[in-house]
Amino acid sequence: MNRRVVVTGMGVITPVGNDVQTYWKNLLDGVCGIDFITSIPTDDLPVKIAGEVKDFNPADYGIEPPFARKQDKFTVYAVAASWQAVRQSGLNSGEDGNIDPYRLGVYVGSGIGGFATQVRETEKLIKEGAKWVSPLFIPTMISNIAAGNIAIRNNACGPCLPVVTACATSTHAIGEAYRAIKHGYADAVITGGAEAAIIPLGIAGFANAKALSRSEDPKYASLPFNRNRGGFVMAEGAAMLVLEEYEHAVARGAEILAEVCGYGNTCDAHHVTAPRPDGLTQAAAIRQALDEAGYDSDDVLYINAHGTGTALNDVSETAAFKIALGEDAYKAHISSTKGSTGHLLGAAGAAEAVAAILALRDGIVPPTANLDEIDPECDLDYTPNSAVKADLTIAISDSLGFGGHNGCVAFRKYNN
Repeated sequence: MNRRVVVTGMGVITPVGNDVQTYWKNLLDGVCGIDFITSIPTDDLPVKIAGEVKDFNPADYGIEPPFARKQDKFTVYAVAASWQAVRQSGLNSGEDGNIDPYRLGVYVGSGIGGFATQVRETEKLIKEGAKWVSPLFIPTMISNIAAGNIAIRNNACGPCLPVVTACATSTHAIGEAYRAIKHGYADAVITGGAEAAIIPLGIAGFANAKALSRSEDPKYASLPFNRNRGGFVMAEGAAMLVLEEYEHAVARGAEILAEVCGYGNTCDAHHVTAPRPDGLTQAAAIRQALDEAGYDSDDVLYINAHGTGTALNDVSETAAFKIALGEDAYKAHISSTKGSTGHLLGAAGAAEAVAAILALRDGIVPPTANLDEIDPECDLDYTPNSAVKADLTIAISDSLGFGGHNGCVAFRKYNN
């Protein structure tokens, strides 16, 4: 069974906007959402900047105060983003709804899960004793709980599959959701990722692994493909898409935002944190997605790159694009929106998939912010600093994660 799959809803909570319209405008304008951390003390931390979510009010997304108070922040962000996506899609699995609850799935992941909850309850155990650990600790901390809560709130009784592949999490979630619909296991899936790891242990862990930028200027810290790059900048948030079988969407009169047309999934089998330097396995994931999408040289391609701003990633990713595309790599429109948002870890792929879909819709490529000195080893068109108009026909978003995980999803502009 090979059914068409389309996107009918999107939602985001990010450092540059808590709705799709604001997020997109700020990406196009090159707005940087990175600043000095305000949510935790940073005096003893080696890094004091991050991409924090700002002006977030859970009630704006139908979230009750007790739920927001009891849940880890990653779940609250996930529910808020899914509320936006489902609302835009118009799906309703209630008694008089437009989809069978057993045909509505949830594929939502998190790279780390309830990190803040785990640290807080561990401190209670050590300082106050076992009896003071919250009975809600486990069902608040586990990384699948965002998916579970989204399913509960949307009466989604179909397949529910949380994915955990570090920073490739939400790209893989989207890809697996696409396959579930394409092959007939669901008619619609709420999919994406969420992350909220800006806590002292998270900052210290990534910083001591030498993964984070040590820049003291938050507006010039996330530097994808820049010769001055020195590491990624942690960020938080969530992004969700509603994927739906084409005939089901058309029958109920849904607005179709794009068509999902390809997915690739490989592993480096090389190193627990470093990407494979030659880019071969990442290129294979990209090629899988492009081949399934029917890409050819007449297509006008946009790539939303993983582009973390680490020394190893940006060079190996450039190599991967050249292997996957050959000479076509030099005419592709490419950018990394992490220059604006920072790195949303497990939520990054979904946030960047939203950007790729909007680029297709509007025929405009968002810029790579802060790209003032291009690394000679990153010699493709990375759209420095200013958005560019282009008559795009296909877009891909690729992601890499610790453990060697590579993922890529492809979208086409919707045509009847």
